Amino acid sequence: QLQLVESGGGLVQPGGSLRLSCAASGSTLDVYTIGWFRQAPGKEREGVSCISSSNGYTNYADSVKGRFTISRDSAKNTVYLRMNSLKPEDTAVYYCAASRFILCVPSANYDVWGQGTQVTVSS
Repeated sequence: QLQLVESGGGLVQPGGSLRLSCAASGSTLDVYTIGWFRQAPGKEREGVSCISSSNGYTNYADSVKGRFTISRDSAKNTVYLRMNSLKPEDTAVYYCAASRFILCVPSANYDVWGQGTQVTVSS
């Protein structure tokens, strides 16, 4: 049974960087499309990025395009989200999730979720 654990969150100053990790156990991540989502206090959960299982296709929310990079390390059974040029509006709990769909899909189609990691961008 697939389980996901996020790590790498923390407090960072505006303009700083973080790398989030989504480590899997119980199954290989290669057969799953993996999405990163975030939820800020008082706001709805939003999709940040995803990487498909079919061909490694990636996509990004407009708000993070050019600043965030999603990648997959099959040997470590881990998906990463590299976040550069962080802004206060990036502050949120970040979640990774896995879907059996072979393409990036909306959040309702993700079956397994991690517990989340807090990212706070503040001076």
